[in-house]
Amino acid sequence: MLTLKLSLSSNIYTFFFLFLLLNIISLCSSIVLPTTLILPVTKDSSTLQYITVIGQRTPLIPVNFTVHLGGESLVVDCESGYASSTYKPARCKSKQCSFAKVKFDACGDYCLTKPKPGCNNNTCHTLVGNPVITTYTFGGAPIVHVSQPKFIFTCVESYIMKRLAKGVTGIAGFGHNSTISIPNQLASLDSRFTRKFGICLSSSTRSSGVIFMGSSPYYVYNPMIDISKNLVYTPLVGNPMDWLTPMEYHVNVSSIRIAGKDVPLNKTLLSINDQGHGGTRISTTIPFTILHTSIYEAVKTAFINALPKNVTMVDPPMKRFGACFSSKNIRSTNVGPDVPVIDFVFHKKSAFWRIYGANSVVQVSKDVMCLAFIGREQTWEPSIVIGGYQLEENLLVFDLPHKKIGFSSSLKLQQTSCSKYDHASKS
Repeated sequence: MLTLKLSLSSNIYTFFFLFLLLNIISLCSSIVLPTTLILPVTKDSSTLQYITVIGQRTPLIPVNFTVHLGGESLVVDCESGYASSTYKPARCKSKQCSFAKVKFDACGDYCLTKPKPGCNNNTCHTLVGNPVITTYTFGGAPIVHVSQPKFIFTCVESYIMKRLAKGVTGIAGFGHNSTISIPNQLASLDSRFTRKFGICLSSSTRSSGVIFMGSSPYYVYNPMIDISKNLVYTPLVGNPMDWLTPMEYHVNVSSIRIAGKDVPLNKTLLSINDQGHGGTRISTTIPFTILHTSIYEAVKTAFINALPKNVTMVDPPMKRFGACFSSKNIRSTNVGPDVPVIDFVFHKKSAFWRIYGANSVVQVSKDVMCLAFIGREQTWEPSIVIGGYQLEENLLVFDLPHKKIGFSSSLKLQQTSCSKYDHASKS
């Protein structure tokens, strides 16, 4: 087994890299579909983070993890109450250290205290961050639990968990360019699984969404629907500065349409430049989509102009949002409030992701709605960071071998939801 560790300067995260022995991961799988696992995902009402539970350690206990789409690995707080009889550190030059292939990799003696989980000498270590603090930072019964006894994870000190949801003591990383992220490592350890997964986040804090691990089809029930059909796929886009954010998912948004009309944008912001700035990233740790200020202003203006004439603009009741309006004259539809649709157009005009009212506006009070996008001067960040609210009740499929991502648009169009992944669910 394994452990890795590293000490950095005060503003860089100190972390340790660990190898888990017995029962590190416990996921649900259908007997009919043994090559697809499901991870229920809940939305924390306070932080708006998405939380999943994974069984870990010996004896096995449930551990809460914040879902980080661009995370390198399974990150665990090993400082506060961590105990496992099957823990072993990852020694320098071991197979585990070689398998990790981590950036900023190093090996050595950095532990100045008695050996313990997360503090062992002659171990390899890597760099890790908190995505909340730094924003670059199937169903049916019976259920089978899948245990993986040889799973590498990263062990960190408690302060790395700062500002994560209450009860969370880890970060679940699904990054694509990492041998030790959950999808890549699971596929490498168990030939039943592929390097493919789907994320379907629930819009409710009272019912769970799901992450499908492995090959499709991905089913929801009542009625039974394969929601992985008829997706719009777009290629993953590389970043010349990948060493900075190598695990993140970038796509090419070539234009934005509102109510069928192109929004006038500075197109240079939509591409990743030589310095790695610009372009579009997908994130599960950002609550609402962030747009570069100039893009936001253009989108806001176009959206307001496309609203019905009998809709009255009001002063934003919350600093977070910049465009709010009275909802008294906005009718409801099966895809949310009847407001102008927003299309993110990808690599070609026929490949676009349509965002309906349920994902484009948010009800902030009884009679007020706001455009659920945030403007920010993105100088070294992506120009667009697609956040969790826009992803809710949409299926996104990450096909890592083929380097592409599939988008479903709102599942409400099919009169279903992400919370219906469980055959026994009444939601």
